[in-house]
Amino acid sequence: MGTTILIIEDETDLLELMEYHFQKAGFETAGFLSTKNVEKFLEEERVDAMIVDRNLPGAEGSEFVEKLRQKGIDAPVIFVTAKDSDTNIEEGFLRGGDDYLTKPFNMNELVLRVRAILKRAGSTPSSTLIHRDITLNLDTREVFVGRTNIELTKLEFDLLHTLITHKHSVLNREFLLEKVWEEEAFYQDKTVNVAINRLKKKIDPGKEKNYIKSIWGVGYTLC
Repeated sequence: MGTTILIIEDETDLLELMEYHFQKAGFETAGFLSTKNVEKFLEEERVDAMIVDRNLPGAEGSEFVEKLRQKGIDAPVIFVTAKDSDTNIEEGFLRGGDDYLTKPFNMNELVLRVRAILKRAGSTPSSTLIHRDITLNLDTREVFVGRTNIELTKLEFDLLHTLITHKHSVLNREFLLEKVWEEEAFYQDKTVNVAINRLKKKIDPGKEKNYIKSIWGVGYTLC
């Protein structure tokens, strides 16, 4: 799997913006608007770092992190918060934070800070992405299904890469055009349909594994 960043932020627009920037930088993300269900998620999934707001509904962010630390969850934490007094900052570190960034902040700086704490923790972003029995090597741009090396064009590789890095989302055609083709205005929806069908034939020629699901009227998702 790739490097996963868990984000807890109660402002929907900001959460979506952070997820967008981290996914664009090659990370996988798991976003939550509150601490509800986060502990259950952490029991089932491994994360490499957490970004936590302190002003959250139902729980104060640093108190929640302190509780996670007491349970043995040691993933690095960056607090991103409007609480900017010296006392607030000291409190954040004492309760288990590894870094502290006050709002408003620069999104690129946040990504750089996450990369820095991952490097210190010995968890640099992986050059390999895995979904089921599909493996993408981002350095060599090779694709394997099981042990079989699949020859993909640059566009097909980029399309599969995008689907895997957003595997918990349904991606509409406009997003894929912008992300993969980059010049959205010069292409049409059928361009995406043709490319998806070509990719499906290459990674699943027997039509047995159904990696890519079409959501009628919306777009595509991995399954």
